[in-house]
Amino acid sequence: MTTPDLNLRQHAPSAERNREPILAVLERVLPATGTVLEIASGTGQHAIHFAAALPHLVWQPSDLDDEARASIAAWTAHSGLANVRPPLALDVRDASWGIEAAAAIVCINMIHISPWASAQALIGGAGRLLGPGGVLFLYGPYRRGGAHTAPTNAAFDEQLQRRNPAWGVRDMEAVVALADAAGFDADEPVEMPANNFSLVFRKR
Repeated sequence: MTTPDLNLRQHAPSAERNREPILAVLERVLPATGTVLEIASGTGQHAIHFAAALPHLVWQPSDLDDEARASIAAWTAHSGLANVRPPLALDVRDASWGIEAAAAIVCINMIHISPWASAQALIGGAGRLLGPGGVLFLYGPYRRGGAHTAPTNAAFDEQLQRRNPAWGVRDMEAVVALADAAGFDADEPVEMPANNFSLVFRKR
């Protein structure tokens, strides 16, 4: 097996900023054992930080992007952690995700930088993969009651839609409705720093 090039590690400042607040929620809601599938893992910084803090869980990172997966593999090699699996090339729109089972799914900052169809595929796929009691954790900015929660989020939404008209900050109620249709009950949203939210769903 080829040793990953540690120079391929990518750095996202936002991952450094939000990892501790996110971890505080994950420590409370994730199961005591099992595999956590992280979808759209990005640089891999979150995966390593969470796996180190939650050694009782197996962390399965994934990303559709080749460079992101190379970064994840490099961060994993650098960390020396035994509870992080090699990253999957996972597209939520595919019928098969390349994983047989998971106790929880974590997806951070994805659904606003992808088409709505990807959110539908993510939540529908989570409903098929997770068993009763399985946890789906989503993090990012959301609109509430059809309105942005802060002027900075409104500006961010405009910026996203200029980059791609199919992107944008999603309505929390629409995401909750998708999850309900996929067999999930919603916990109360958790307000996070920088006008973000953690949404926690549990499979019925």
